[in-house]
Amino acid sequence: MSSLKEFNPNFAHTVYFWLNNPDNQEDRTAFETSLQKFLNHSKYAKTKFIGKSPKASRDVVDGSFTYSLIVTFESVEAQQKYQDEASHKLFVEESSHLWAKVIVYDSIEVE
Repeated sequence: MSSLKEFNPNFAHTVYFWLNNPDNQEDRTAFETSLQKFLNHSKYAKTKFIGKSPKASRDVVDGSFTYSLIVTFESVEAQQKYQDEASHKLFVEESSHLWAKVIVYDSIEVE
């Protein structure tokens, strides 16, 4: 499903999603389809990784999320353009009713 390209360390955008009904296959399919469509049309996203929790057994691992997304960008400016892309706005419109919670972690490379 993912289309991983070379990781760009200039700006990493990591998003965790908790679906309202994580065991509902129709919701999962709708979410995955909308997210993949969005990433396929993004002009700015470099690395495009969609993941799910492996339900790890170690105490330090938070496996409570339903999906994760890791996207990298050439710059802070490119990430802002990504936020404003029509495909990103469509994804939020199509899918926001499916999630209960979203947490975003943005980071830049240590130089």
